[in-house]
Amino acid sequence: MIMDSAQRFAEMLKNREAVIFSGAGMSTESGLQDFRSRTGLWANVDPTALASVDALRNNYEQFLSFYISRLLVPETVKPNVGHELIAKWEREGYIKGLITQNVDRLHQQAGSVNVAELHGSLEPVRCYSCGKAAQKEDFIQGKRCPCGGRLRPSVVLFGEMLPDSEIRKAELWSSDCKLFVVLGSSLVVSPANFFPRKAKQAGASLVIVNKEETPLDYMADLVVHESIGDFLSETQKHMNNP
Repeated sequence: MIMDSAQRFAEMLKNREAVIFSGAGMSTESGLQDFRSRTGLWANVDPTALASVDALRNNYEQFLSFYISRLLVPETVKPNVGHELIAKWEREGYIKGLITQNVDRLHQQAGSVNVAELHGSLEPVRCYSCGKAAQKEDFIQGKRCPCGGRLRPSVVLFGEMLPDSEIRKAELWSSDCKLFVVLGSSLVVSPANFFPRKAKQAGASLVIVNKEETPLDYMADLVVHESIGDFLSETQKHMNNP
C-alpha cells in the first residue's frame, strides 16, 4: 500500500509547483513532543497559563521555566529524513514553498529556504518591550534587556496575532500551487485547516500524510496514514524513475 501511494505521490511531485504544510507530527519524528496528544505538551497543563502574553507579563517565572525546557533540547534532536527530503526537493525545484506550524526551525536546519513560519520560532530571543534581539543564554539565565524589558522567544503566544507577512505568504502559495501536501498536522484548528481548503478550491491536488485521520481527509486526492519519514523515503525511490 505504501509503495503504491508513494509512487503516485512521486508522480504528483514531478509536476513541480508543490507547497508543503507541516505540523507537529513532522517534529515528533525527530524526538520532540507534540502539543495536543495524550502525551503532548498540553496534556497536563493549561497553555494559557504558560505560553501566553498574560504569563509573560504576570507569571514570568513559570513562563521562563516552560520555555527554558523547550530551548534546551537534547543534542539528539536533529532534522529527520523527512526534513532532509523536503529540503532536497526544494533545491531540485519540486517545492515552491513550505508553510509550517512548527517553531523548532528543524526545516531550516535541514536546508529549507522558502519557509512561512505561522507560529514564529523559539529563536531568536528578543525583548518584549523594545524588540531588540538578545542571546538565548541571557534568557535562560533570567536576565533582562538593557532597556529593562523581559526577554522572550519569538514564538506567537496565546493572546497574540499570527504574523501578517507569514499569513500573506502562505495564502499566496496556497492559491497558486498545483499540489498541496499536509505532513503531520491534525488540521483541527485555524488557520491550519484554511490553507488546504484554499489550495483545493484553487484547483490543486491535496495530499494528507498523518498517522491519524483528519477532518479534511474526505477532500484529499491521496491520504496516507503512515510515518512521514517512511513515506517520503519510499517516495524518493520513485523520484528518479522516468
